[in-house]
Amino acid sequence: MVSETLMPAPPALLLTPPGVYAPQWDTGLLMRALGREDIDNATEVLDLGTGSGAVAVQAARLGARVTAVDVSRLAVFTARVNALLAGRRVRVRRGDLTTAVAGRSYDLVVSNPPYVPSPAARLPRRGAARAWEAGADGRAFVDRICEAAPTVLRPGGVLLIVHSGLCGTDATLRRLRDRGLSASVTERAAVPYGPVLRSRRAWLVRQGLSGTDDHQEELVVVRAARP
Repeated sequence: MVSETLMPAPPALLLTPPGVYAPQWDTGLLMRALGREDIDNATEVLDLGTGSGAVAVQAARLGARVTAVDVSRLAVFTARVNALLAGRRVRVRRGDLTTAVAGRSYDLVVSNPPYVPSPAARLPRRGAARAWEAGADGRAFVDRICEAAPTVLRPGGVLLIVHSGLCGTDATLRRLRDRGLSASVTERAAVPYGPVLRSRRAWLVRQGLSGTDDHQEELVVVRAARP
């Protein structure tokens, strides 16, 4: 099912200090997709790049047993505090994507990774931009998640990943299918360019990623299932 309607924003009682990604349109779209999954208290969920922990906490609200991962120490602290504020149990680990959970497997993997195409030569190692910068094509993290997902998904398990159409929806579908998963877009929405995209619109046009009159980007949730 493809939807143009976003789920309501996460609760206001959510700590988002400077340097930690604050929930936005993509968070709401991923939460909507999460709500369509069959989740109970036996479901084990992995949230890769948890940021504030908003999606991890939502999965816990739905009854899942949740592990959340982020490479940022501040994000790990923030996610732990937000889980406490929500009265939900979430195991939060610091690490680089699936390396933090080596040897473990899950029923459901969710991710809202950095995906904004960037003119910068290198990925930032600190600061707020770390939460969105993703290389010249925006796929620095999306591709890694596509490659790693089958290694942490149980048979019948599902990956939900949200990203911008600017970094190539077809490329994501193709990579996941090449890894033996059945993949499709289940949610999409057109949203206004935010400050980051507005600031680099000319560069996006030169790269052929955006039209001169474009003021919106398409967000998608790709759902990929392991047989």
